[in-house]
Amino acid sequence: MTVKVGEKGQVVIPKAIRDVVGLHPGDEVDFELRDGEVVLVQGSRAAKPLGGRFAGSGMLQAHMADRAKERERGRW
Repeated sequence: MTVKVGEKGQVVIPKAIRDVVGLHPGDEVDFELRDGEVVLVQGSRAAKPLGGRFAGSGMLQAHMADRAKERERGRW
């Protein structure tokens, strides 16, 4: 599949590819250089710890659980 790079350097990952690899809004991706090519790699889905006044509050785990439930219901 071929897509064009926009004026701000952005590209859209085609839906067919997102569906196959399970990419959803908010997921992270990494860009790597391999033998002169740019390769898009699905990033880590591990939860990152919160800092500041919410550290240790359990809010991140509750949020991630809610996101998982939404994915199961097909809202993504």
